[in-house]
Amino acid sequence: MAGTSNIVKNGNIVMDAVRAADHDRYLSALYAPAEKRDALLALYAFNAEIAGVRDRIHEPLPGEVRLQWWRDVIAADGDAETGHPTADALRATIIADRLPKTAFENMLEARIFDLYDDPMPSRTDLEGYCGETAAALVQLAAMVLDPVAAPGFAELAGRAGCAQAITGLLLLLPLHRRRGQCFVPADILVAAGTSPEAFVKGEDAPAAERAVAAMIALAREHLNAFEKAAPALPVSLRPAFLPLALTRAYLDKMERARGSPLGATAALSTLRRHWLLLRHAMRGWTPL
Repeated sequence: MAGTSNIVKNGNIVMDAVRAADHDRYLSALYAPAEKRDALLALYAFNAEIAGVRDRIHEPLPGEVRLQWWRDVIAADGDAETGHPTADALRATIIADRLPKTAFENMLEARIFDLYDDPMPSRTDLEGYCGETAAALVQLAAMVLDPVAAPGFAELAGRAGCAQAITGLLLLLPLHRRRGQCFVPADILVAAGTSPEAFVKGEDAPAAERAVAAMIALAREHLNAFEKAAPALPVSLRPAFLPLALTRAYLDKMERARGSPLGATAALSTLRRHWLLLRHAMRGWTPL
């Protein structure tokens, strides 16, 4: 099949892109069966590409043009090459694994929010954003791994995506605040006694720390719900959810450091990340 050959041909370039841009997902993909790995990496490389549009293109309108380019690439029929390794690998993956194009369209639509400095209106909006981005990525990865079993775990993918995405946004707080962005929902900020504008400017540190604590609690709420149901995950789907093996450790580190997520990014050692991924790859989420 032409689609499969395109995945393989672009594999090394795509793998290097994921390893550089999203090392945690890169490590998790290594635990997938060899014949599924290139397809997962194509998904993760695409996600890294569209998540990083604002970092590479600093004006919103050119950023929207770039997202539209991806829409056109995904919508196009046939397997003609674009010359872009990630795009060609992604299109080949969509064809080979019969992935729904609407999921990618929704992901691109959600990423428009990243290009602007509008505040996140509410918790519901944040969870919707997480559902269209990180949760959709988990579900697409599950469909690559086991298309028969994957539909039965769509709700679990939603919980996983929210836990992972909210944790990721907390890790990126220093970057977002420097460039004037606020992903912390306005209703959470109001409840903490502050506002999006004050939060971005670094005013009222105690209120900002209360807002961060509420975000950590929200991430834990989704993570706890995921972990409660995760023992039912079949082994075939485990690699799609494997990045969640690191989420609790990141949240614990942020919480122990109290206000540090506001100004510094919590990090896990390479050894700790490898150990957590290995443990969950082998045992899943069964109680120790």
